[in-house]
Amino acid sequence: MIRRRSTPWIHKWSRPLIAAIAGCGALITGYLTIEKLTGGSAACVAQAGVKGCNDVLSSPWATVFGQPLALFGFLAYISMVIFALAPLIFNSGEKNSRKELENWTWLLLLAGAIAMSVFSGYLMYVLASEIKAICPYCIGSALFSVSLLVLTIIGRTWEDIGQIFFTAIIVGMVTLIGTLGIYAGVNQSDVTPVTPGQPAKITFTPKGEANPAFGWKVTTTSGEAEIALARHLAKVGAKEYSAYWCPHCHEQKLLFGQEAEEIINSQVKVECIPEGFKAQPELCKAAKIEGFPTWIINGKSYSGVQNLEELAKVSGYTGPRNFKYFR
Repeated sequence: MIRRRSTPWIHKWSRPLIAAIAGCGALITGYLTIEKLTGGSAACVAQAGVKGCNDVLSSPWATVFGQPLALFGFLAYISMVIFALAPLIFNSGEKNSRKELENWTWLLLLAGAIAMSVFSGYLMYVLASEIKAICPYCIGSALFSVSLLVLTIIGRTWEDIGQIFFTAIIVGMVTLIGTLGIYAGVNQSDVTPVTPGQPAKITFTPKGEANPAFGWKVTTTSGEAEIALARHLAKVGAKEYSAYWCPHCHEQKLLFGQEAEEIINSQVKVECIPEGFKAQPELCKAAKIEGFPTWIINGKSYSGVQNLEELAKVSGYTGPRNFKYFR
């Protein structure tokens, strides 16, 4: 009597495991997408002198083709869920059709996992060498991508091992070249030139450590609208809770410009980090501040960097609105 060889447990459960991990990745990237689109602050514990998740979300690498990078990650994870569960859900009963669907989805899972792992590897390099931040969401997503690749490789019996290496080389090279091409034009200057007479876009990538006395130097200049708005915010008692090492907070400074920022700094801003200049951490604690910057205007809280047009709107400002910059 010939004894049938038992199927390894990993082969039985590989697709559900892949779907579960990809589902977790979709939750993370979906959350980050919402935070990026709404201008909110990701729930991430920040430590003095250490940049975190929100610094990553505000970096030039967090946007691709005008859309949040997390959105593309979300779509990638959802695709992996579909590829993993398709043969389990769409069971036609025909052995050949099911086998063909399994083969095609395994190839798609392999290609997707390789592409995601290569892309995540590049992002980890950027996180460590360029942004220099600690982002649990980003690290978690990278681990998910690698886990998907491992499960895809060991989750079935590949008849042709060479197929794995060939796919890895082709997909890996295409992904890496495409990634370098996408980010080749990342502009790391504070101001992106636009049409003369129109507002200029602000971006900021920290270069060097922040100075506890002032953070980083403000390189933009104020116009009449910025100065008038700063005076108005001071008059209505608005407060901006900030941290000297926070790149988001520096972007807010850049939106105001040097002259207006002097007004904001002396009459509106509250430094929350004890090491910062004229720090008042007790006020930040009393206001239950969880992220930087946070504005409180007329009793309402606004998280994240706010364009001056939005600050003008919520504060009841009626002066000139020819603001020079936007984010």
